[in-house]
Amino acid sequence: MTADTTCPMGHGDPSVRTLLGRQNKDWWPDALAVDVLTPNGAANPMGDDFSYAEAFKALDYAALKADLTALMTDSQPWWPADYGHYGPFFIRMSWHAAGTYRTGDGRGGANSGQQRFAPLNSWPDNGNLDKARRLLWPIKQKYGQSISWADLFVLAGNVAIESMGGPVFGFGAGRADVYEPEKDIYWGDEDKWVNEGVQTRIDPERGLEELDGPLAAIQMGLIYVNPEGPGGNPDPLLSARDMKATFLRMAMDSEETVALTAGGHTFGKAHGNGDASLLGKAPAGGDLGSLGFGWLSSAEHGGIGEHTVTSGIEGSWVNTPTTWSENYFRLLLDYDYELVHSPAGAQQWQPINQKPEDMAPAAWDPEVKVPTMMTTADMALKLDPEFRAVSEKFRTDHQAFKDAFARAWFKLTHRDMGPKVRYLGPEVPSEVLIWQDPVPAGQEPSAADIAAVKAKIASSPLTVRDLVKTAWASASTYRKSDHRGGANGARIALAPQKDWDVNEPAMLAKVLETLNGLRGSMSLADAIVLGGVVGLEKAILDAGFTVEVPFIGGRGDATQDQTDVESFHWLEPQADGFRNYLPKKLRVKTEEMLLDRASLLGLSAPEMTVLVGGLRVLGANFGGRDHGHFTKRSGHLTNDFFVNLLDMTNAWKASDESEEEYVATDRSSGGERWRASRADLVFGSNSELRAIAEVYAEKGHEMKFVKDFVAAWTKVMNADRFDLA
Repeated sequence: MTADTTCPMGHGDPSVRTLLGRQNKDWWPDALAVDVLTPNGAANPMGDDFSYAEAFKALDYAALKADLTALMTDSQPWWPADYGHYGPFFIRMSWHAAGTYRTGDGRGGANSGQQRFAPLNSWPDNGNLDKARRLLWPIKQKYGQSISWADLFVLAGNVAIESMGGPVFGFGAGRADVYEPEKDIYWGDEDKWVNEGVQTRIDPERGLEELDGPLAAIQMGLIYVNPEGPGGNPDPLLSARDMKATFLRMAMDSEETVALTAGGHTFGKAHGNGDASLLGKAPAGGDLGSLGFGWLSSAEHGGIGEHTVTSGIEGSWVNTPTTWSENYFRLLLDYDYELVHSPAGAQQWQPINQKPEDMAPAAWDPEVKVPTMMTTADMALKLDPEFRAVSEKFRTDHQAFKDAFARAWFKLTHRDMGPKVRYLGPEVPSEVLIWQDPVPAGQEPSAADIAAVKAKIASSPLTVRDLVKTAWASASTYRKSDHRGGANGARIALAPQKDWDVNEPAMLAKVLETLNGLRGSMSLADAIVLGGVVGLEKAILDAGFTVEVPFIGGRGDATQDQTDVESFHWLEPQADGFRNYLPKKLRVKTEEMLLDRASLLGLSAPEMTVLVGGLRVLGANFGGRDHGHFTKRSGHLTNDFFVNLLDMTNAWKASDESEEEYVATDRSSGGERWRASRADLVFGSNSELRAIAEVYAEKGHEMKFVKDFVAAWTKVMNADRFDLA
């Protein structure tokens, strides 16, 4: 093991950080601690048997879209619509609901409607979107359980685009709501927000290559980049650099970045026509009487409508802010621009000697003409050579721009939904997209076929260790965050997964070659999982028990052409405590990386505990390491890991100053007994995990251990079987 103190993604400050960073209680210590009533996670007020997919079937989809379309021009006096049209407002709401997605861990995004909760509902970059959500409430109230908030956020954006003549690729429903903030997301360690004049997470001159872990924005509370430039520096080329890295971390290439930026800024305006210092607290910090409204202005005029302050930037990007047009690229590329300040003091760019016909109508008086503007991020599309080439292409080929924007918007708002099989509704596009990780439909093998292949595998030279390691490597790529990975598709046989160091390519190739020769008409994906069943059942029998390991076939095999190699690189584990894999020391403690991986797999603490204990005695460690292999009966599914871990005749001590490896010696003789990693010893040192480990170490619980291991194993093997839900 090399001592590399960089972050899990290979970047960042060498100081150790906690896995979750700052949480809501850090930002708003006076907030009501509702979670004391839900120690095991938020209760679902709909009940555990509620099926959103079934409820959605009762939705009058056409009526819902008609109501949303009517809402776009139904301006309310408590938050009046710019230009009499809420469309741009809802586009921003949808964009920001989805835009928190990051490829590094698949977290964020629109999938569960997290924009309703802190911290996202109070991020500076989400300023005043609380009003957009309240505008939607009468519609949500009307259609009730048939449409989730999460789906409604995205659909409202689509309808907004359509209502202004813009292109839409489609819409897939299926995002079920949750009822509390997701607590396993690392949003950063900073103690100040982006609007508080603090330094960025990186050296602004060096770019995002040093940005910590899965994060994509360079300041706390940003969705993408600071529109005024990195750290407020209005340098378009530095902004372009950060835009490319940020959007790449959100699964967008440069063409998609230009299309989204230009398409989004074809509509609406930014708000900075007032004094930002008069704005009140964000929703999470407001008083009871505000009922969750944030950023209320103490100005005499109330700070609404004409006087609204959100980003601090003021003005429209184009002269036709409520109509899809070709004007964005024309105005950006044809005019020279100068740096000016908005009434709120924000830095922005204004065209020099703008023609009257190219000026925008004032949002509250169409007879008044005002100059358009561009942000530093917009100027990046003009001055960066790569972005400029794409902008010129889209300017001369408007149809290409329309198609690129529609597809990029669909990707933005659906990227975290996983495979297309999860999509619901009449507007799901027929085209299958590579980022949806397509897998051909599988055929469920007959009982006779399953028995025949099982017998062949059992008679093969493949060992329990070979079979268990391969099945685990295939299935444990699953991420509940964005529903990617898993055993379906057998992508472990394809690039890049077949070449991942953690998968021990030479061993893997041998196992897959053997399984391919034995599986007959069964898919390789099924054969891999079935091989794990064979290995486990032998290990259980050798331990003195008889337990059938469930198997449900029907997986398909993906092809290399159906696999986005670059995108799948993000699923490669930088550490895997289940296999005791840690190629280099990370900024996050090893045991916290284990928890993170278990969380992405959707495991509970007991499930994580029993799986680690079982995998250790089965010899599933990376490279055959003996760390945590606390047994003299290797390959037998016993509770020896827990029995020997908790044996008080062992004395444990770190073997070196890295404190990643520990050695147990006999307290009496001093002789060496075992070696362990931090991912092993945490089950003895952490009081909560120890309490679970003690259950599995108790006499009389040997069979319980086996049954619980099988249940947790089967859960992982079927985690991506959305057809079984």
